[in-house]
Amino acid sequence: MQYFPTHPTPILIVDDDIGLLTSLKTTLVSAGLSEPALISKSSTVIPCLNEQRFQLIILDLMMPDMDGIELLQKIKTHHPQTECILLTAIDDTSAAVRAIKYGAYDYLVKPVDREKLVLTINRALERYSLKQGLRLMGSENSFADLNDPDAFKDIIAGDEEMARVFHQVETVAPTDYSVVITGESGTGKEMIARVIHGLSKRNTFPFVAVNMAAFSNSLFEDEFFGHAKGAFTDAREDKHGFFEQAQEGTIFLDEIADLAPTLQVKLLRVLQEGELYRIGSTRVRAIDVRIICATNQDIATRINAGHFRADLFHRLNAYSIHLQPLRRRKKDILPLAAHFLKRHAAANEKQIASIAPDLERVLTAYAYPGNVRELENLIAAAVLAEKSRTLTLASLQAPEFAHGAPGTVSTDTTHTLAFVQRQHILRVLEDSKGNRTQAARTLGIGLRTLQRKLKEYEQSADTSE
Repeated sequence: MQYFPTHPTPILIVDDDIGLLTSLKTTLVSAGLSEPALISKSSTVIPCLNEQRFQLIILDLMMPDMDGIELLQKIKTHHPQTECILLTAIDDTSAAVRAIKYGAYDYLVKPVDREKLVLTINRALERYSLKQGLRLMGSENSFADLNDPDAFKDIIAGDEEMARVFHQVETVAPTDYSVVITGESGTGKEMIARVIHGLSKRNTFPFVAVNMAAFSNSLFEDEFFGHAKGAFTDAREDKHGFFEQAQEGTIFLDEIADLAPTLQVKLLRVLQEGELYRIGSTRVRAIDVRIICATNQDIATRINAGHFRADLFHRLNAYSIHLQPLRRRKKDILPLAAHFLKRHAAANEKQIASIAPDLERVLTAYAYPGNVRELENLIAAAVLAEKSRTLTLASLQAPEFAHGAPGTVSTDTTHTLAFVQRQHILRVLEDSKGNRTQAARTLGIGLRTLQRKLKEYEQSADTSE
């Protein structure tokens, strides 16, 4: 069976059960969606796609000619922009993980709830439009053509790379998509998350920020799901967990990659079902929150190593934004430095109004392993040391900056910046008397980032011996 409406449609349904095809068609039309095209023989889908493009294809998992996973792979190979939803009669977690791994938007179990199906279709079509808009937008982004520049007033930026990020934020903010923000520690991931919330339709409701690395198995359920009065000895009253605190608003899950595997399962269930139970309660509570996550780690590596669930990541990663490190946003360095100078000069009641040219050159050339946080720490310390009305190179008071090393040794700064970064980290560690926690705080980087750097230096030393 093949059926194509007289007018072009964005939706194609593929299933060997003709009765189900007709039923799904009726469901979509009655919900106000476009009348879908219908195909019952999976092996004919790819040739049809060469003649007519679709925004969304709904596939059955089990079909005689070609199963849904194989067809999904072929669709994504030839038409990667097309969104796909898989339907199956068997609730098989491994199949769901494979489907999402190969690019499916979602995986629904028959019989599919009508409202859930329509909601999923609408969101898939919305994502298709979102991706198409960004693709057409290309790289011609500037700060001048932002729709709401005031939304970004608290973020100091002048580099075109951040203009691209701002346009991504404006594009995704009005939707309800979950977002994953990636980037090194100190690049400003939470600030971007707050702007997304501020530009969303949820901005009159709470923004709740949570550091996922801080929770153990024993604390997770109580903090995220809450508890009922009397659930345990010290439960003297009902407690709202983070999800209920963020109801109708946004919950920001920072360092999501650090969440223990056992807790990932519990988080996934809430995201899939949209509901939770407080500890000690049998009452189900519907949850309506937008999820924004952040990580400074390579999630793909974590997934391949078995430390992070692929199905959870793909559920969270409806849309992604990557923040480049400060060393790749050279035009942001001096505006940020001037901003931090003004802030810390005022806080310390000092009349320092400018930055000396030689210091500007050094600041621009430096690699900033701690990104924006490290730049602020450097400026803050320099303000304390400075005696004149201009911030000078001498005020940095660190041997690796004393002769302008980052900016004057060579025009090929790749090795030089790596060397300077290493010397700076080791110097701060020495000043901290070996206290890695204190050193990380001074550098403006995470403890794990510092530990990783030190391990790299040790391995490099072993290799050179």
